[in-house]
Amino acid sequence: MNIRKLKFGIGVATLGAATLLGATASFAADTQFIGSLVYRTGPYAPGGIPWADGFSDYFRLLNERDGGINGVMLELEECDTAYNTDKGVECYERLKNKGSTGMPAVSPLSTGITYALLDRVVADKIPLITSGYGRADAADGRVFPYAFVLPSTYWGGADIAIHHIADLEGGYGSLKGKKIALVYHDSAYGKEPIKTLETLGAQHGFELSLFPVPHPGLEQKATWLKIGRQLRPDYVLMWGWGVMNATAIKEAAAVGFPRDKMIGVWWSGNEPDVITAGQAALGYKALQMNRVGADFPLHKDIVKVLYDNGKGTASTPKDVGSAIYNRGIQSAIYLAEALRTAMNEFGNKPVTGEQVQWALDRFSLTEERIAEIGVTGLFAPVELSCIDHQGQGQAMVTQWDGKQWKPITELIAPNMEMLRPMYEESAAQYAKEKGITPRTCG
Repeated sequence: MNIRKLKFGIGVATLGAATLLGATASFAADTQFIGSLVYRTGPYAPGGIPWADGFSDYFRLLNERDGGINGVMLELEECDTAYNTDKGVECYERLKNKGSTGMPAVSPLSTGITYALLDRVVADKIPLITSGYGRADAADGRVFPYAFVLPSTYWGGADIAIHHIADLEGGYGSLKGKKIALVYHDSAYGKEPIKTLETLGAQHGFELSLFPVPHPGLEQKATWLKIGRQLRPDYVLMWGWGVMNATAIKEAAAVGFPRDKMIGVWWSGNEPDVITAGQAALGYKALQMNRVGADFPLHKDIVKVLYDNGKGTASTPKDVGSAIYNRGIQSAIYLAEALRTAMNEFGNKPVTGEQVQWALDRFSLTEERIAEIGVTGLFAPVELSCIDHQGQGQAMVTQWDGKQWKPITELIAPNMEMLRPMYEESAAQYAKEKGITPRTCG
């Protein structure tokens, strides 16, 4: 496990490395510390690296171009979890008290690590931001005051996928008798959408079959033989990660299952997944919370200010704009805007986790502000409140054409009339188990 300190300064970008144990980084009192849990190593590194690059590049750009946030310079330190829960908890403990005000928020980039940190972040008063992963019922801010699941949850993603299938079939009434399979990473992450799919199956009469795939996901031949030759489902949903995704696509092709009947969640819709699968990936679909590509003013600034001067985080500017790089930028923007809101309220100086939690409870990222940042169309506006820690939860369906992810739908909103009561029921059960008294929201 490695810790990686990224020093950002106007005109300066240096990179140092140290082992986690014994690292003694020091930070200026007037600098905002940002701790970043990433995985640049391990079996899921091909997906973890571009997310970490996008996240880092955005904060580098703020320093180099803008002099930080509201005049407060930023210093980011990465800790590599290798997507391992125990290492993730250790990284959190190592970083949480760094800087003059401690870590202002944590994005663990893992559902397993998220579950392990839920109690700790409340005790430490550090917001837990899980953008498109983690525990779905944390959308109820009354029970989870320090957890934020913007912009969408796996429950919402599952509902959007079924919505898309219903559109293809001519309406929800046409789902009765259909067979839908879920191929999922056998972990907390992969199991998250099951409750929603079971609920939707009961409502609309489709048959749900579950196919867990053990870590890391290379052994799937028997699974796809069952799918392609025995079950013969109408559609397959995929909650995979890393090598599991490309393996599933290739195995689906081997048994003749049509890839345009496969719909992956956003973590199963990355360039490494489909490029590795080659021709087998043509027509494969995936949900996306963000658009793909570097044709945004922000990306042009990143290339001009950082990469043209040898200060970018990724190995080449060609990596800028991929699906998961843009997801890293999206997460960075959420955190940066929360920091900005907190500074506007509490003063232009490094802010605490408790102050950032205050800001996230009132988070409002409007279309106008998105335009000012230079990412109009990259992702949807988000608005949170004390009670709602998710927001609108929208995502689109994209399809791989051999060169790029092409949007084939507009942004689709999940059915919150169904999901919100489910969030609240699950959160209430969690509160009962943990002895939590839900806070009162105005």
